[in-house]
Formats: sequence, structure tokens, C-alpha cells
Amino acid sequence: MMRRFLAALLIAFSAGVAQAADAPKKGDEKGDVGQYVELQPVGLPIVSNGRLVNYVFVYVRINLTSSANVAKLREKEPFFRDALVRAGHRTPFSHPKDLSQVDVPRLTAAMTRSAAAIAGPGQIRNVVVTSQAPRRRMATPHA
Repeated sequence: MMRRFLAALLIAFSAGVAQAADAPKKGDEKGDVGQYVELQPVGLPIVSNGRLVNYVFVYVRINLTSSANVAKLREKEPFFRDALVRAGHRTPFSHPKDLSQVDVPRLTAAMTRSAAAIAGPGQIRNVVVTSQAPRRRMATPHA
């Protein structure tokens, strides 16, 4: 009987800890809720040794500052997407070690510059790649 009680207590305690870890912190609640522009998925080329070997579909979110006009900037989503496509074809964001991914730091740096030019100064907080989906899985290139 005591074992069942301890097992039930352990399960209840574990569930409480998991819920507490998933709960948002009070400081996070008053942040910029909904202050972002979500881009439609964009297929970016992956080039290796001068040859097109793959496409990776990226999902990008542009986080805005609290002073940004969200409605106005969401209307500019096609311009943000066009800037991403142009940058990705000018110098592909190919990851040097994995042909199934893009080089996220280079992509976010280029997109942050482009988004700031489109939106204006003080409107963009950061750019985040939320997910990547390769057209096909590729082996790591050999040196």
C-alpha cells in the first residue's frame, strides 16, 4: 500500500514539475506578443562545387520591435520574401558540411540587413529560421 502511495506521489510530482517547466514566465508575457511577420516557405538552392544539388525550403520569421506597425509590415511580406529569394540565388546559403541544410547564421545576417532596408530603421528586432525542409536528403560532401 505504501509503495502505491509513493508511486502515485512520484507521478503527481513529476507531472507538476513538467507543467511548471512548460508554463511561460511572468516577464515573458508582457513581451512583443504577435509582433512578427511570418514568411511563406521559400525554396533556396544548395550549390556544391558549382552545381545545383538540392533545394531547402525554409520557414522564416521576422520579429519586430514593439514600436513597429505590424499591419503595415505584414503587407510587405512579399517584399521580404523576394529579398530572401534574391539573396539566396545571388550567393547560395549552402551549408559547408551538410547539403540538406542552409547556413543559418549567413541567412539571418543577410535577411536582417534586407528586412531593415525594407521596413525602415528601428522596426526589426531579429530574423529567425523556424524550420528547414530539404527536397531530398543528401550525404555530407567528401573533401
